[in-house]
Amino acid sequence: MRREDKITAEMQEKLKEKIIAIEVPRERRIFAYIKTEALKESIKFLKDIGFKHLSTITGVDVEDGIELIYHLALDGSIELSLRLKVQKDDPRVPTITDIIPGAVLYEREVHEMFGVNFEGHPDLSPLILPEEWPRNIYPLRKKHTLEHLKNLIFKKEDGE
Repeated sequence: MRREDKITAEMQEKLKEKIIAIEVPRERRIFAYIKTEALKESIKFLKDIGFKHLSTITGVDVEDGIELIYHLALDGSIELSLRLKVQKDDPRVPTITDIIPGAVLYEREVHEMFGVNFEGHPDLSPLILPEEWPRNIYPLRKKHTLEHLKNLIFKKEDGE
C-alpha cells in the first residue's frame, strides 16, 4: 500500500463523516476537504501522525464562502492540503496556534486580508496593511474591486 493511501485510510477511519472528500491526485500529494467543525481534531490528528510542518494557510473568496486551505508537510515527502469553508457573513474558525504555534502569522494574515476570525488567537492585530487602512475592508474579498479600494484609500488621505 502506498504511503499516501495509508494516510488517507487513517484519516477516513479517524474523522469518518467529518471528511467531505479526500483524494490522492498524484504521488506525494493529498487533498482533503473537511467540515469546518473538524478543523482542530483534523490538525491534531495530522500532527500526531507526522504532519508537523505548516507551510502556510491560504484563503480564497469563493462564491458561497471563504475557503481556507492549510498546507501541511510530512517529513518533506508528502504534501497535504486540508480544505474547509467558512461563511462570508460570519467567517470564524478556531485557531490552531495551540496545536501548531507557527500558525500565528498565517492566521493574522488571513484575518487581515479576508476577515476570518480565528477564535482563541492570541493577537489578530494588523500585520501587512498600512496603519491607515480602513477597518473591516478586506482587500482579497472579491466584492472589492481595485478601483473601489483605491477610492477608499485616497479619500481617507484627502481627509474625507
